[in-house]
Amino acid sequence: MADTDDIREGNNFGLGIAAESKSFYLKGMDGMDWGLKNRMARIFNRKSGRTVMLAFDHGFLMGPTSGLERIDLNIAPLAEHADCLMGTRGMIRTSIPADNTKPVCLRTDTGTTILTEMNHNVLIDEVEAVSMNVSAMAAMISVGEATTEHKTIANFSKLVDIGMKYSIPVMGVTAVGKDMARDARYFGMASRVCAENGASIVKTYYTEGFEKVVACTPVPVVIAGGKKLPELEALELCYNAIQCGAAGVDMGRNVFQSENPLAMIKAVAGVVHDDLKPTEALELYNDLSNEAK
Repeated sequence: MADTDDIREGNNFGLGIAAESKSFYLKGMDGMDWGLKNRMARIFNRKSGRTVMLAFDHGFLMGPTSGLERIDLNIAPLAEHADCLMGTRGMIRTSIPADNTKPVCLRTDTGTTILTEMNHNVLIDEVEAVSMNVSAMAAMISVGEATTEHKTIANFSKLVDIGMKYSIPVMGVTAVGKDMARDARYFGMASRVCAENGASIVKTYYTEGFEKVVACTPVPVVIAGGKKLPELEALELCYNAIQCGAAGVDMGRNVFQSENPLAMIKAVAGVVHDDLKPTEALELYNDLSNEAK
C-alpha cells in the first residue's frame, strides 16, 4: 500500500503542450494494438524501417539441404547478425540457443514435402507460438492452384485470427500456381490477398514491376531470396527490391549456401540498412572473406 504520510500534489502537467500523436513507423500498422506493434518493432529496424530476416525453414520441405545439414553449426552463429530468425519449431528448439534474443518468426504450417504433391498443409497448434515467445508467425498461400488455393488461404486466415487473439504479427508467404507466370501481376495478387486476409508482413518474390507489388500491398513487403545466386547477383536483387520500396529481405540459400555466410549476411545488411550499392556490398563481402582466411 502506498505511503500516505507524504502525498505531494502534482504540479507539472505540461499545460499548453499537446499530447504527442504520431504514426507508427511501419506502413499499415497505425490501427494495430500495442502488442502487435511492439513485436513488429523487434523485427524491423527503427532507424532504417527495414529488416534482414534469416530463413532456415527449408528443411521441413527439403530435409537436410546444402547449408542446413547442421543448424547448430551453420545457422546459430549467424543469428546475432540477422534482425529476425525464421524457422520451424523443431529446429529452433533443438539448435538455436535459448539465450538468443533475436526475434523469431515461426513457420506454422506443415504437411507435405517436395517428394509429394505440395500445398496440402495444416497449421500447428497456436500454443506453440505463445510458448515459444515468437515475434511473428508465417504461413504460405498458393494462388492459382485449383485444388489447394482455398485450403492455403483458409489456413492463413485462421492463423491471422490466432495472431489477432495474441497480438502476434502474421507473415504471408506467397506462392503462385505452376502454370502461372512468375510476374508482378500474380505476385501482386498473392501479396494483396495476404494483406486482405490480415497479414502484417508479406514475403514474396522480386520481379520486374516490383514497385507495383509494393504499392498495392498496404503492409511491409520483404523479398524471398530464392535459389542460390552468385554473390553480386544476390546483392543486386536486394538493392533493386529496396529501391522499389521493399521493407527488407527474408533470405536463406543466398546466405547459408554462400562460401562465406557470415560475410554475406553482413553484406546484405549493408544494402538493406545502410543503402550500400551492390558493388560496395560485394567489396565488403570480399574484405570480410579475406579477413577470415
